[in-house]
Amino acid sequence: MSELILGKAISESIYTELRERIESLKSKGITPGLAVVLVGSDPASEVYVRMKGKKCEELGMHSVTMTLPENTTEEELLKKVEELNNDKSVHGFLVQLPLPPHIDEKKVIYAIDPKKDVDCFHPVNVGKMLIGEPEFLPATPAGVQQMLVRSGTETKGKHVVVVGRSNIVGKPMAAMMMQKGDGADSTVTVVHSRTKDLPSITRLADILIVAMGKPNFVTADMVKEGAVVIDVGTNRIDDPVKGSKLVGDVDFEGVKSKVSAISPVPGGVGPMTICMLMANTVAAAEKARVSR
Repeated sequence: MSELILGKAISESIYTELRERIESLKSKGITPGLAVVLVGSDPASEVYVRMKGKKCEELGMHSVTMTLPENTTEEELLKKVEELNNDKSVHGFLVQLPLPPHIDEKKVIYAIDPKKDVDCFHPVNVGKMLIGEPEFLPATPAGVQQMLVRSGTETKGKHVVVVGRSNIVGKPMAAMMMQKGDGADSTVTVVHSRTKDLPSITRLADILIVAMGKPNFVTADMVKEGAVVIDVGTNRIDDPVKGSKLVGDVDFEGVKSKVSAISPVPGGVGPMTICMLMANTVAAAEKARVSR
């Protein structure tokens, strides 16, 4: 029977640590502040933003949500970004993606102060991460790394195969796993939709991290016996009983009996993303205090 690596349990232990750091900051007159800017009314984004606000409240952090209409101009959004860059009560913020098509996402990301870029999308932070001197780590890959560390999964010298090459998960995940240090020191291979004979490579993985965006993409014949599998995918598919259900990028039922450990969907990586965003915000508040 494979071990389940549960993001919910791991995130709760991290929140316990964060609460101590938040109380320490508050005793010095600093309340960590996170702001989220939402443009338009994308249902998935609205849910995610509400979850962030709720978690800030639970942790005793300062939370700001700016909801702007769909027809907000690029110039108006950039002004909001500048306001948040200069707001001392906000230590970290993000502009929720995707943005409406008339707004240049890259221009908006580049306008965010790297010291407040808790999503780690600004090229300065991406570059620092790549050379092993990060200000912040991107939330979902950082969550995956913490799941490996806190589940006792050895990564040093192991062959990690990352399935997917997005800027949000695949690329940063690969960069993080090849660094020196805990939860890293791995030999890393990245495969993607253009990889020839992809299954022959995934079968070599000691640790398989899947972020392809395709439901049940990885099947049992693509996984090595005894591997550790982390499923980053979240896909809603039709279900004859419930109408719809969430599944990952891994065929969980088919794979779980073959591997030593696996993260389920839901309940695996999902809870870790907001957790690591909170951790980045607390770290930003601590750094802001030191630099005063």
